[in-house]
Amino acid sequence: MTIGKQAPKLKAGDEIRILSPSRSLSIVSEKNRLIAQQKLEQLGFTVSFSQHVLESDDFTSSSIESRVADLHEAFADSKVKGILTAIGGYNANQLLAHLDYELIGSHPKRLCGYSDITALSHAIYAKTGLITYAGPQFFTFGMQQGNEYTTAYFQRMMLEEGSIQIQSSPEWSDDTWYLDQDQRIFHRNVGPYAIHEGEAHGTIVGGNLCTLNLLQGTPYMPSLEGTILFVEDDYGSSPATFDRDLQSLLHQPGFDQVRGIIIGRFQQASHMTEKLLRKIISSKKELASIPVIADADFGHTTPQFTYPIGGKASICARNGMIDLEICE
Repeated sequence: MTIGKQAPKLKAGDEIRILSPSRSLSIVSEKNRLIAQQKLEQLGFTVSFSQHVLESDDFTSSSIESRVADLHEAFADSKVKGILTAIGGYNANQLLAHLDYELIGSHPKRLCGYSDITALSHAIYAKTGLITYAGPQFFTFGMQQGNEYTTAYFQRMMLEEGSIQIQSSPEWSDDTWYLDQDQRIFHRNVGPYAIHEGEAHGTIVGGNLCTLNLLQGTPYMPSLEGTILFVEDDYGSSPATFDRDLQSLLHQPGFDQVRGIIIGRFQQASHMTEKLLRKIISSKKELASIPVIADADFGHTTPQFTYPIGGKASICARNGMIDLEICE
């Protein structure tokens, strides 16, 4: 098992570097970029941008060389204390064989992002032991409504000491907020539910499921032994593809020592239902003896809590009650 080490907590005045290891920040409107920057500055941070953050090619990304250079520069810069990825995408795994993990491990920073960034965050954790974070990206802070929960849990994880008891958000959304900040659609959140009850404590691994599976059989896949897995998927998923991707993860070495699974809320376009998800989970004999929790507040819907990859989680699901606690 990789031994987790953490970068120092952030504090007021610290510099956060924005970079684009997947898609380019240029796909985010200038208006929403400015909102995001101002929000982070209101939280007390200094915001800087990497040299190639707006570079864009035929894949709305940039060259491997540009992305690697920006990442190395951010880790090497002693003024930079945190790193926020601009947005997700499809190709962060292109960088993994080109990274200087000795440089990264010897200059620990708090790197945060989700979706395609799952490949990058887990590779860094697997190769260096540095705890990384699944949570909001720079793009996320451009949201003007319904972002209070996301912001609060980001602050708790990044600035405050001690463990964090995860409470459910009062409402959630899966709308295209970035196209129209005024016409928003919110749904009442009934909270997570237990497919299998039980108790577990373990090391946190996981994020976007189909991206995590890209690491299977590579040096960039963390050990699954003694873990609690956090998994979610996006609008491109379906019940059938989620079933297939989950089964692939179950086949990995060490899965028999996974202690629990927490599943993030599905996007509406996936057409996943509680009935179908229960059927998928019940078909996996590997999961019969461990707690499985669904509809937690992370993934591609909003809002989302921030959690540490390589940190610790405790689950207690008994008699319809669910307690989730995370810490570094």
